[in-house]
Amino acid sequence: MKLIAILAALGLEQWRAFDWRAGVERAFRRYAHTVELHLNGGTRGQGALALIAVVVPPALVVAIAARLLASVHPLLALAFDIAVLYLLMGFRHFSHALSLIIGALKDGDIPAARRALAGWRGASSTDLSGHDVARLAVERGLLDAYRQVFGVVFWFVVLPGPVGAVIYRLATLLASEWRASQPGEDTGPLARSLDVFGYPARRVLWLLDWLPSRLTGLAFAAVGDFEDAIYCWRTQARHWPDTQGGSAAGIVLATGAGALGVRLGGPLPGVSGEPELRPDLGVGDAVEPEVLPSAVGLVWRALVLWLLLVLLLLLANWAP
Repeated sequence: MKLIAILAALGLEQWRAFDWRAGVERAFRRYAHTVELHLNGGTRGQGALALIAVVVPPALVVAIAARLLASVHPLLALAFDIAVLYLLMGFRHFSHALSLIIGALKDGDIPAARRALAGWRGASSTDLSGHDVARLAVERGLLDAYRQVFGVVFWFVVLPGPVGAVIYRLATLLASEWRASQPGEDTGPLARSLDVFGYPARRVLWLLDWLPSRLTGLAFAAVGDFEDAIYCWRTQARHWPDTQGGSAAGIVLATGAGALGVRLGGPLPGVSGEPELRPDLGVGDAVEPEVLPSAVGLVWRALVLWLLLVLLLLLANWAP
């Protein structure tokens, strides 16, 4: 049933993306921000309390609904699983954004590519060159694929019903909303208070990411250049800063870059005029616009590998 739910949700999203998904995420972020305003006293204990208050109620509602529907009929539980995954997964979101950037770069329309990237990342892309746009698009594509597909699928399979997928996606949103200050941003008392308050959310996400990020890295290596992907994982992933997604992002980006044979990371124009220094990831040449379709293909191949492994695990559980 779990594999059927995953395939059905992926098929539905490829057919028609859930138009209200972004609105649901914005509403959740506003709710999380409201909770933070009321509970943030600058301590980790308050952050942990807020994390429980925000994540546990929706997770309980989903768990109870799934249990009740399963007691009525298995097909109702399956339909509920599909609906929840359809809401949570964003494969088409990142592939559509990449397609817009690919089309703009292919036409030589750098301003349009910058606008598409800015709308996707939620950050200014004014000073970026075409190569910078392509590099950041690959980075964002790999990370979005991990956060919105691989991580969600992993916890959906591991925990009963769709509750694991819900917990993972909420933890991802909270870690982003209650985040540490980014390079070049305000580091005053309010930012430091939010940094401390958001630590429990980021720590929970680190725990939830530990295994699926490594399995995703192995999948990228298996369907790409295995030797380079493993080399980049071993030598480069740990240098990726916590303010840019930490160890999970480092593993996903390093193995993705190695599997594709390109270089990611590196310096970027900073918001204050000073360059934002980031470690280099990957081997080979700089990212060219022609690499972007290969990045989409890498994610698809890795996802197919995951689904095959899920099928084998389910068959093993059914075997007498």
